[in-house]
Amino acid sequence: MTTTRQKIFAYISKRRSTSAAEIARDLRMTSANARHHLAQLHKNGQIELVGKRNVGKKGGRPVNIYAVSRNILGDGLPLLSHHLLEELLGSVNASQRASLLQKLGQRFASPLTSGAGSTSPMLRLNETIKNINQLGYEARWEAHASGPRIILGHCPYAAIIKQHPELCGVDAALLNECLAQRIEQIGKLEGSESGRPYCVFTVG
Repeated sequence: MTTTRQKIFAYISKRRSTSAAEIARDLRMTSANARHHLAQLHKNGQIELVGKRNVGKKGGRPVNIYAVSRNILGDGLPLLSHHLLEELLGSVNASQRASLLQKLGQRFASPLTSGAGSTSPMLRLNETIKNINQLGYEARWEAHASGPRIILGHCPYAAIIKQHPELCGVDAALLNECLAQRIEQIGKLEGSESGRPYCVFTVG
């Protein structure tokens, strides 16, 4: 049986973009009910707010316009990234490839390290975890006898990492630049108790 929320999502998919008032009118429900379901669909990441539209007389309050989330629709970025990397890395030798990946990591780190410069290794480590999580790594660190270990709970390159495992070198370069210490990867897409893979790097 199709639920009201499913009907609303199907309606939005067909119309491409719409408002709560249009949904209420065409699906025969109250505006309050339509807004309630839109809020839940938005919270679940199924739709997104794409703009506002003026309705009625001039000076009237604009209404929110919703469309299916771009995360659900997908995009061509993984394919584009794959082909760009093929072009970039496929025409150089191993030494040049390592140098390019190092430079990419440094570029990622640049906006994260500007103005940071903490002299305390512990503060710098905490600062780094906080900063790289802005890039979606879901990172944390753990203390070990041999030194701290950084665990990356999410790979931002997950869509293409199987074709380009060398991108782990970008992560290592990013961490090296942020921490100004020797970084070594000791675990790659290891399985966790939650079933989600993670990567592990040693510091120092």
